[in-house]
Amino acid sequence: MIDVVAWAVSIRIEAFKHRVVVDPKYADKTWKILEHAIHEIYNHNASGLSFEELYRNAYNMVLHKFGEKLYNGLVDTMTSHLREICKSIEAAQGDSFLEELNRKWNDHNKALQMIRDILMYMDRTYIPSTRKTPVHELGLNLWRDNIIHSSKIHIRLQNTLLELVHRERTGEVIDRGLMRNIVKMLMDLGCSVYQEDFEKPFLEVSAEFYRGESQKFIECCDCGDYLKKAEKRLNEEIERVTHYLDSKSEVKITNVVEKEMIANHMLRLVHMENSGLVNMLLDDKYEDLGRMYNLFRRVPNGLSTIREVMTSHLRETGKQLVTDAERLKDPVEFVQRLLDEKDKYDSIITNAFNNDKTFQNALNSSFEYFINLNARSPEFISLFVDDKLRKGLKGVSEEDVEVILDKVMMLFRYLQEKDVFEKYYKQHLAKRLLSGKTVSDDAERSLIVKLKTECGYQFTSKLEGMFTDMKTSQDTMHGFYASHLELGDARTLVVQVLTTGSWPTQPGVTCNLPAEMSALCEKFRSYYLGTHTGRRLSWQTNMGTADIKATFGKGGQKHELNVSTYQMCVLMLFNNAERLSYKEIEQATEIPAADLKRCLQSMACVKGKNVLRKEPMSKDIGEEDAFFVNDKFTSKFYKVKIGTVVAQKESEPEKQETRQRVEEDRKPQIEAAIVRIMKSRRVLDHNNIITEVTKQLQSRFLANPTEIKKRIESLIERDFLERDSVDRKLYRYLA
Repeated sequence: MIDVVAWAVSIRIEAFKHRVVVDPKYADKTWKILEHAIHEIYNHNASGLSFEELYRNAYNMVLHKFGEKLYNGLVDTMTSHLREICKSIEAAQGDSFLEELNRKWNDHNKALQMIRDILMYMDRTYIPSTRKTPVHELGLNLWRDNIIHSSKIHIRLQNTLLELVHRERTGEVIDRGLMRNIVKMLMDLGCSVYQEDFEKPFLEVSAEFYRGESQKFIECCDCGDYLKKAEKRLNEEIERVTHYLDSKSEVKITNVVEKEMIANHMLRLVHMENSGLVNMLLDDKYEDLGRMYNLFRRVPNGLSTIREVMTSHLRETGKQLVTDAERLKDPVEFVQRLLDEKDKYDSIITNAFNNDKTFQNALNSSFEYFINLNARSPEFISLFVDDKLRKGLKGVSEEDVEVILDKVMMLFRYLQEKDVFEKYYKQHLAKRLLSGKTVSDDAERSLIVKLKTECGYQFTSKLEGMFTDMKTSQDTMHGFYASHLELGDARTLVVQVLTTGSWPTQPGVTCNLPAEMSALCEKFRSYYLGTHTGRRLSWQTNMGTADIKATFGKGGQKHELNVSTYQMCVLMLFNNAERLSYKEIEQATEIPAADLKRCLQSMACVKGKNVLRKEPMSKDIGEEDAFFVNDKFTSKFYKVKIGTVVAQKESEPEKQETRQRVEEDRKPQIEAAIVRIMKSRRVLDHNNIITEVTKQLQSRFLANPTEIKKRIESLIERDFLERDSVDRKLYRYLA
């Protein structure tokens, strides 16, 4: 046995001793075979050809360095055939022109595919090495140069395509399949061919067409109809692109339509008399508004144009709404109109303007502008709430109550003087709570929670204190009657103990109570002060109510009257006198003159409630008038409520008094803001203090720069701040 450890073999390759000789006529003979094959392919006689043999011939020509002869021969042969094809296409007349072009193009493509298969080796080796154009691309270029760019076809093809588009635009039906094939041919020949030979003139002609059509439409159509036509045209062009144009053309052609039909007529459309944007808003034309929004959003400054016109119209109508003296007579109706207007535009923005945030912001800005034009808006909104929570929400579901309260909060957010609203709201809430006239405690508390969320604890702390007092008062009354069993089960006196500061009380307002009531009140005072140390009670007789039983006339008709404390004091006087003068009543009760006149007017001058009569008979109360019980008073109800004649809105003096109280309340808030800012900044100039203070307080009210300046002076006097010795507009904080 022999083991082979290693074995090395050397192989030497040598050239042929005799050089291979190629037939000098080989190239010409082989090319003739290939040329004949190309002719046969173009003449639709390819079925008898051996593609394997043809491929081998082309392969050998390239292998034997005859690639250039093969390539040049191909160019000449294809060019020759294409010139013949060109004549055939030129000869086609009418509609058959495009059909012939399409047919020849398909033939050329099929021929090109076969030729490329035969010359595949040349395509892969010779062409890349010599940087010549590949066979397929060469075929396309030759078609472009000899057919599409031929002098007799070029303009004719362009005009034919544009004419077909025009006919389709004017309502004719065209062969879209044929159009698609021809346009695809141009695209296959290269982007520049499609763009230069078709797209560019197509866009120019389209611009001219839509320029003329838009001018014709705008002269004879209203805004809504014009927009429908513009939308229809835009959709048609988008559809046209999907059927037979390059997808990249969509942006270009839609830009043309948008410019000619929308952008160039934008202002005329929105301001069109009797049908423009304002009329659409007034008539709630959601469909037209939505169409305008969708079309205008496509052009520069389109939406801002709609927004500006809407804002201008809204501010103008809002201004009329809040300054029209006739509309200000009923505060509840005034606020309801505001809410209706807000609902209307909310609906328009949601349904027509795609819930666009910029339009919502414009709406909010407009409402804030015109609501604050009327200084009484805070009072009126509070009166609206008062009306709803007294009677307007009876039988309304919890969900609907929340909707109404949310709408109120929306208006509240627009107010710059939120502290004025708070002042009025506190007054109205106090009356509701003390008279027991609130529809729903849950609704009351829900609104306070919303106010607290919006403005913070400071805003609602006193309002919440009012509810606490009502609960505490119930417990106090239970204790009082439990300790005075001699008073029996009939609760003649019900006292609400109100914490000073939480309630809108009026210090010093009192009257002489009837002896029966006065003794009972004294018992309660003794009880309360005996159970609470360090407290002081003062009676707010102007805020109370009473139920008294009355008998009228000889027939002894009996009624239970629900009256105010002042009215009770007046009526009780007639137990001991048949006739009393105004002066006698005033002296006996010591009710303030303005309140007494309203009190007597409500009992003597209101039809159906006139439990008193006066002489002389008139609507107003005079100091010389005399009063006596109306023996002829009748009512179909046993219980009769005698309301006090009082304006729903404040009188001018009352309004000034409320405004004065608000201004006084603002002073410490402004000072506190100044101190907070200066404490953190230490040194600050005058303008920056004004800016910072305004910003800090804007959630409650719009601070007046003059008042801020006064508060700064006051703080300087009290050594909280000092002026810089050099720059008098610079302030320093004194720790």
